[in-house]
Amino acid sequence: MSAVPLVEGRRARIGVVGTGFVSRSLVRALRGPRCDDLEVSHVLTRRDAHALEHPAADRLTRSLDALVDGCDLVFECSGDPKHAAAVVTRAFEAGRPVVTLDAEFHVTAGSHFVGRGLLTEAEGDQPGVLAALRERVLDMGFEPLVYGNMKGFLNLDPTPAEMARWAQRQGLSLAQTVAATDGTKIQIEQALVANAFGATISRRGLEGWARDDTEPAARDLARLADEQVGAPIADFLVSRTQVPGVFIAGTHDPAQAEALRYFKLGDGPYYVVTNPQHLVTLEAVRTVRRVLRGDGPLIHNSARPTVSVAAVAKRRLLAGTRIERGIGSFQVRGEAVRFDEAPGHVPIGVLQPAVLRRTVEAGEVLQWDDVELPDPALVDIVRALCAPGLTTSAAAP
Repeated sequence: MSAVPLVEGRRARIGVVGTGFVSRSLVRALRGPRCDDLEVSHVLTRRDAHALEHPAADRLTRSLDALVDGCDLVFECSGDPKHAAAVVTRAFEAGRPVVTLDAEFHVTAGSHFVGRGLLTEAEGDQPGVLAALRERVLDMGFEPLVYGNMKGFLNLDPTPAEMARWAQRQGLSLAQTVAATDGTKIQIEQALVANAFGATISRRGLEGWARDDTEPAARDLARLADEQVGAPIADFLVSRTQVPGVFIAGTHDPAQAEALRYFKLGDGPYYVVTNPQHLVTLEAVRTVRRVLRGDGPLIHNSARPTVSVAAVAKRRLLAGTRIERGIGSFQVRGEAVRFDEAPGHVPIGVLQPAVLRRTVEAGEVLQWDDVELPDPALVDIVRALCAPGLTTSAAAP
């Protein structure tokens, strides 16, 4: 039995939202030999439960009320910002804490829910692993300048055939595969990190340097943050040699220079601490236990975000074009932007679906006035969050 206290003398009941790759792996982790203090109470799906192959097939439900009422903690991992917003709303109404593996939800609408209940992204995906690494480096006396993510490959406009092949090979959905390949996912992750820790970005779309010398490149990013931006930044590197993980680059007390040199961290003034792995669902259980212990959130998008992820056209898109979904689309991709530098932009997570009112050119940032968004459920929340950065016309009802 682990050190996590039982909930009212029994196993803590975890309600899982979603039935994709992450859900399947998470359920297996929660049912592992070292999780005898936890149990999966329900798994929420919007699909035909009889047609699904899932390790918790006996716990599948299509009822959000049944899931929330029957659990002590909701774990949201659908990857769908609109669905996640509905789930979190219902969970908070019932007083349930929510843990997520869903950076897309946090950056799209998560700030609306901050302070209304306990909401946190989990350790495991890069934002959560960066949050855990940040706790460590702060305890060791470092002052972060770069919250860094690692990516092994980037293709801003992959073809449907390529993506279908990779989706099948990796066991992921087509949309997940596209979003990971065209950079949308890493832009979302780093926007979440910047907002969570009061950092910023150096420019639209981040630096994203393609360099295999990870530590020297991380120190160069720290120098850029220190000397040019004047504030901590979130960014990433594309490396063919580094296992995708995370790093933090920053400074330390000059009086510790001799010790840091002995610890093989170099001569300074910028030092790099890395975590070369992120094990997603295997690490996410740590955050479930963190919340059950009452230790509070690990990372969320903050109540007042300064960084968003805008929808950018991959090619010329004609008026009347229907975009079924923004994240994981062959029509648009996401780029991190500062609200104050991109007034009126449409966050990519809200395009579920959208119809273009006018023709947009390749590389153009979509504006609120450019799109018709038929479902107001998510739109109203996101427009309110974007209000300080909206143009006068876009803000009009």
